[in-house]
Amino acid sequence: MKQKSACAVVVGVGAKRGIGAACCRRFAAEGMAVVVVGRSPHKIDAVAAELRADGATAMAVACDVTRPGDVERLFVAVDDAGWRPALLVYNVGNNVVKPFLKLTPEDIETTWRQCALGGFMVAQGAIPRMLEADAPSTMVFTGATASLRARPPFSAFAAAKAAERALAQSLAREYGPEGIHVAHVIIDGIVDGEQVDRAFKGAGRALRLAKGKNGTLQPDSVADTYWQVHQQPADAWVHELDLRPAAESF
Repeated sequence: MKQKSACAVVVGVGAKRGIGAACCRRFAAEGMAVVVVGRSPHKIDAVAAELRADGATAMAVACDVTRPGDVERLFVAVDDAGWRPALLVYNVGNNVVKPFLKLTPEDIETTWRQCALGGFMVAQGAIPRMLEADAPSTMVFTGATASLRARPPFSAFAAAKAAERALAQSLAREYGPEGIHVAHVIIDGIVDGEQVDRAFKGAGRALRLAKGKNGTLQPDSVADTYWQVHQQPADAWVHELDLRPAAESF
């Protein structure tokens, strides 16, 4: 049987200026084939096309991680390409900003499905393929400040990200001894990307400027850290780390 080639699967890629796209570029720069995964075909197609224009091997797969059929099709596409996931980043999760009494059951369910259920299904698709390879593999979950501390008006988001963190812990304990490095990275601060512009309805640039020098996280810097995690030797793995700008209070 032909040995499958290692690839990086980045789940939760949106705009070109964001953590997901930055990870795709970083991993491609290291010579990895990259699977660009997200809900918006035009966005992931643009990222994949950019990678290929730079000489990388990349394909885009549209996937809603809350739908089991989509997740199954994602990994079938990876199999059909003759690849195996050696590095997977789960970078999914949209915030819901509402006072507690304004939240609906749908708000709670939607955020939970994106963070926890989606992470569960993607991990179930990736882990058997990682184990079959009999080679070290890495799975990185993008967490948030809310993964550790819940505060208003982020109750729904905090509950979902805390569940995702618990999932990552469980996977690390079960599959670390089998060669899968599972890491949970807490993003503690504002990421200087397009998502903040959408979240603050056009005021994102002003907010970034107000933060000053070293006041926001740069997506490329986050991607560099993810790659460093992937490179760690098995005798010194990190499970959880937090990233924040130097000027961020904590």
